[in-house]
Amino acid sequence: MNAPRVRAFFHQDTFTVSYLLWDPATKRAAIIDSALDFDPKSGRTGTNSAEAILAAVREEGVTVDWLLETHAHADHISAAPFLKKATGAPIVIGENIKTVQKVFKGVFNLGYVTADGRPFDKLVADGEELPLGELKIKVLYTPGHTPACVSYLIVDAVFVGDTMFMPDYGTARADFPGGDARTLYRSIQKLLALPDETRVFLCHDYLAPGRDAYAWETTIGVERAKNIHLANTSEDQFVAMREARDKTLAMPVLILPSIQVNIQAGELPPPEENGVRYLKLPIDAL
Repeated sequence: MNAPRVRAFFHQDTFTVSYLLWDPATKRAAIIDSALDFDPKSGRTGTNSAEAILAAVREEGVTVDWLLETHAHADHISAAPFLKKATGAPIVIGENIKTVQKVFKGVFNLGYVTADGRPFDKLVADGEELPLGELKIKVLYTPGHTPACVSYLIVDAVFVGDTMFMPDYGTARADFPGGDARTLYRSIQKLLALPDETRVFLCHDYLAPGRDAYAWETTIGVERAKNIHLANTSEDQFVAMREARDKTLAMPVLILPSIQVNIQAGELPPPEENGVRYLKLPIDAL
């Protein structure tokens, strides 16, 4: 079976990597973890980054069937609604997004959030498969960073969201509401059980010390052997390291706007009576 073709798009402002992937035989495609441009100082949004993906869609001559989210991101705003309008593709996320919606509906007191999975178009479960031309996208439930995280496996390529990073940077934090370091370790072990040659595509890179270029692709074999948080590390050692490290980390710059928007599939809050949309700033709530 043909392996999927992949093009990556690095969003410098948030260190996020989005992907366009497709079946080379049929040109059916998916977009994973898109990013909307957002200036927190002015509250202005933009679509230049998303438009670059659409330009690649046209250049490659592919048809987008799916807009996939690995989780409700806390560090960038999804461009999925913009891409849905342009492509007609449905927005997909793991079924446990309902848990995340319920938590943050309360944190932000968002009366319009239904917390039943809407407005995502499709909720997927562990082991479920989505068609992509002659290929299949297999959903792997990989919680820990959040309770709703999923990874997407397509033949020899796995898109792991925020479970782990490049080997010299380690793994994702697990201290957000519903996150859990032990659960994250076990999810990563599920990924590390894939064949060594499996290509691993990451959602972020933060340029580890000693490296002069951003990177977002590695392999399962390299992650297993060289990841600084995982190699020769027991579950208990990982949990102790992860929990201690997480206590030292600041909140992501865009966590407050991102969470409010991303639990709603990237849809901005409804406009108020003056026609303006507003994001909330909870005080002492997180």
